[in-house]
Amino acid sequence: MRILAIDYGTKRTGLAVTDPARIIASALDTVPTDGLMGYLRKYTVKEAVEGFVVGLPCNLDGTPTDATPHVVRFVAELRKAFPAQWVETTDERFTSTMAQRTMLQSGIGKKARRDKGTLDRISATLILQGWMERKR
Repeated sequence: MRILAIDYGTKRTGLAVTDPARIIASALDTVPTDGLMGYLRKYTVKEAVEGFVVGLPCNLDGTPTDATPHVVRFVAELRKAFPAQWVETTDERFTSTMAQRTMLQSGIGKKARRDKGTLDRISATLILQGWMERKR
């Protein structure tokens, strides 16, 4: 069964997913946040998802950011909407910075780097990879 990672944003949300054997984390999609629950329902109908990993924004000192309450509210909704799957949060500090570096190092063109959806998908993938490494 797959694990799905969520980089929640108030406008757009990046998604990443493991392969069924949980060896590789791959970018899945970027969806408008107002359509996120519908997207997740459709996805979990066609793919077996064991659980969700949601990036929790924190300041460098570990305190909540302005975005943290939005994510906490979303996690509560996610748990209610998907009672058969577990939901776990994970610290997402430095994820966006690492995603930007990844895009620069991969040679992605300037136009593609400006696409915030690409950044969101890469961030979700980094959240999932970090979670997988901690679980090994």
